[in-house]
Amino acid sequence: MAAVKEAAILVEGPAGGVVWAPSMVETVGRGVGLAMRAMAAPLIAGARWGDGRALRTLRGVAQSRASWTVGLKAAFDEVFFLTEVVAGAPLAFLETPRLTEEAARALEQFDERGWLARPETYHRTPPPLVSPDVEATVAVPGLSYEYVSFASEYDPWPGEIGRERWLAYEANRTAHARVFRHRGAPRPWVVCVPGYRMGGIAVDIVGFQVGWLYGTLGLNVAIPVLPFHGPRRVGRRTGDGYITGDFIDTIHAQAQTLWDIRRLLAWVRAQEAPAVGVYGVSLGGYTTAMLASLDADLDCAVAGMPPACFARLMRDNSPAIVNRLTEYAGFPWKAVETLLRVVSPLALTPQVPVERRFLFAGIADSLAPRSQAMALWRHWGRPRLAWYPGSHSSFMLEPAVRGLLREAFRCGGLVADDERAVRVA
Repeated sequence: MAAVKEAAILVEGPAGGVVWAPSMVETVGRGVGLAMRAMAAPLIAGARWGDGRALRTLRGVAQSRASWTVGLKAAFDEVFFLTEVVAGAPLAFLETPRLTEEAARALEQFDERGWLARPETYHRTPPPLVSPDVEATVAVPGLSYEYVSFASEYDPWPGEIGRERWLAYEANRTAHARVFRHRGAPRPWVVCVPGYRMGGIAVDIVGFQVGWLYGTLGLNVAIPVLPFHGPRRVGRRTGDGYITGDFIDTIHAQAQTLWDIRRLLAWVRAQEAPAVGVYGVSLGGYTTAMLASLDADLDCAVAGMPPACFARLMRDNSPAIVNRLTEYAGFPWKAVETLLRVVSPLALTPQVPVERRFLFAGIADSLAPRSQAMALWRHWGRPRLAWYPGSHSSFMLEPAVRGLLREAFRCGGLVADDERAVRVA
């Protein structure tokens, strides 16, 4: 059954997910929209690089000895950005009147309930995960894993703005994870939190270098699927609606992410885990930073290429002219940024000791600019931060990243000083 689920994810979407059968009008509309975005892509890219982004990225490239290599890596970030422009979901500011009215009501409600003053009170402690559905399956050669699923049981607060809309996303109400664990005596675990648009088995295995974590370091590895991703998707593509959609949905998506992963962590600890660390990249790095404020029992937390503020991230990735147009149209940027405090790592107090907090970021990252990682680094008390000579999309190729992960896992007690002590033959 699990193998069928994974095949569906990789080929034609998850079994049991949203059945999407567009009408002829919708098909034509999508085609027109795609053509318009394709024509606009070069203009947006030009404006994006013409407002200082090129200079900032080139400064990062200049800091590396292998500057032409770093420049090539940075180009892949721009390719990803253009795919978002051409094929991505509609941006939230296209519904400015509705979002402005909804943001105003949410601001009043969040303030009355004390969530803006004390964002930690927005996040409830989830019930422990006791008996998830676990099915054995096979991934790539040499790596078998278990497919874990369970009812999320996450609900927005009673009466919360956007609650009914959120609960209507049926496919999102089931949480999923892939688990790679060794037989025999209990081993340390690392929970790898994926980034935006991840969630497919092949992408997650390659992105997190599961062969190295599991096979070389000897760790048990759990990779959750984020809301709106993989078998939980509600749009055309994995991840649609998480960041570029409705911002009230973004708050619920992030809150549910934390809820589901905290339940998964409770289940992992019940497997007699001697140590548990969390390692996330991009959106997963942002989530890791929040988990470090909500779970004091983590043995280490590694935030890779982490954004620090969703609203600023969107503005950082939009050309200046687009930002000015959205402000002119009345998009409620200030209200959105205030609301997002309830799911911001910068509004929470870290609970994991500073010596067990770690960050890494690319010097030529144009998708999660260095200013974002620096903001989290300062908020985290200036812990160990590794800069690598690359971009957002090149982290998996960077020796500096592996070096930092080894350091973090040793500090957290996940691996011994001598890696050969846990190496799998």
